[in-house]
Amino acid sequence: MPKEQSNQFMHGALILTMAALIVKILSAVYRVPFQNIVGDVGFYIYQQVYPIYGIAAVLASSGFPVIISKLAAESDLGKRNHLAHGLQAAFLTLLIVGALLFSIFFFGAPFISVWMGDAALAPLVKISAYMFIFLPFLSIWRGYFQSVGKMTPTAISQVTEQLARVTAILLIAFLFVSKGCSLYEVGSGAVTGSILGTAFGLLILTFFVWKYNALRLLFIKGLSFRKFYKTAQIVLVHGTAICLSGMLLILFQMIDSFSLYSLLVQSGVSVDDAKVLKGVFDRGQPLLQLGTVAASSFSLALVPLIASAWLRDEEDFIQQKAISAIKITTVIGFGAAIGLANIMKPTNTMLFANGEGSFVLSVLAISIFFSSIILICSGILQGLGHVFAPGKYIIVGLITKVVLNIIFIPLLSTMGSAIATVIGLAVVSILMIKKLNKKVAVLAILKKMANRLVVAGLAMTVALQLWLYATSLIGDGRLIYTFIALSSVMIGAAVFLIMIVKSHILTSEEMTLIPFGERLVSRERERK
Repeated sequence: MPKEQSNQFMHGALILTMAALIVKILSAVYRVPFQNIVGDVGFYIYQQVYPIYGIAAVLASSGFPVIISKLAAESDLGKRNHLAHGLQAAFLTLLIVGALLFSIFFFGAPFISVWMGDAALAPLVKISAYMFIFLPFLSIWRGYFQSVGKMTPTAISQVTEQLARVTAILLIAFLFVSKGCSLYEVGSGAVTGSILGTAFGLLILTFFVWKYNALRLLFIKGLSFRKFYKTAQIVLVHGTAICLSGMLLILFQMIDSFSLYSLLVQSGVSVDDAKVLKGVFDRGQPLLQLGTVAASSFSLALVPLIASAWLRDEEDFIQQKAISAIKITTVIGFGAAIGLANIMKPTNTMLFANGEGSFVLSVLAISIFFSSIILICSGILQGLGHVFAPGKYIIVGLITKVVLNIIFIPLLSTMGSAIATVIGLAVVSILMIKKLNKKVAVLAILKKMANRLVVAGLAMTVALQLWLYATSLIGDGRLIYTFIALSSVMIGAAVFLIMIVKSHILTSEEMTLIPFGERLVSRERERK
């Protein structure tokens, strides 16, 4: 790859990475004010159907556009017709997929809501189904622009879509609650806000399509059935495989949507109490999303780097970057998981007004560590050309989650679901590490880090527990818990990072890639 083209490629990848991170942060953060507006039962109602929207959003923003851009780039070869026919075949494929998924969720809404254990959710499921109507249009144009090196339209459409969506959800929820609407009506309004946000994102994307006169590509004649069939296979199989990693937490959440509430009711919990328990359990979702943002950023940035190095047979570069990414992600993921588990009660109260379910959420916080490992391993494996391996392991993890939910929830209530999530993600991460170890010596690195990492985690835990005990004497209340939570974050992070520097888990270069790492390394050198 020529240097100029390579620089353009990396610049484009950086734009998409930044856009994806902004979208992820917005997706996590808005849930806090939303829960504050609608309460735990209202949060339960919205979160029950959110995975339907979430799956469609991931399909339209990552998996399908990526594979479409790859197909379009390969089929162009200087011939406009080849590019056009590839896009046409992909568009027709996703049009069929979108129509099929819309029909399943729209017409099957009564059955799906009963399966979830709450027939009143049917209208929300129906509204969520409209997201799949947008799927072919968002995917095809994002894929096209990425194939010709124009990343800005995709980035702008994703960010504006999310901003519009978050604004609409919060505004509608506030207005509906103010007017005294039922929580199910508020939930329907919030889901409608999501759809309106997506429509706005498509409108922005359509402007770029018109600006670059790209629409005519869909009307060039000559698409053969053979071309359509071949492209359809690649789009569906490869696109879905790529999407599974991005949908990891959403798929685990969907399993809970179909099983947690219904299993609680079947085990003797009252309907009202089960809704509250599920709503409280769902508080963990934004915390998990924020906890894995760092791993997501490394994963998104690493895939193009590893992929381009792999094509150039730069084995040493791949080993170096992959090992550094694994080490940094492991340190950040472990620190975030242990730290959040320690300070869950004040954090829970700060964000959601009370400390309900804090112990369960502390266990769920461990998922951050395994999710981070999965995301980075998946990114490296895909960069090395192992597109299907992460998907296979994720399916194994999902099956584990389903089985353990059925066993644990009747016995342990929401704690059973938290344990099932942690074990399911642990299974996936172990399988991915084992697979990646065949290409990169990641297992030896993790074993070498383990003892020092545990010591750092224990030091942080001791410091945090002492601080929590000292501050507990002040009293309680949301404002006090806000102070405790924020101060605990600073104390925990400082202790953990100091221990990481002193134990030399990361090299000086690797330390510069984590927050405040460079400053700590400089101070350590000055002392010596």
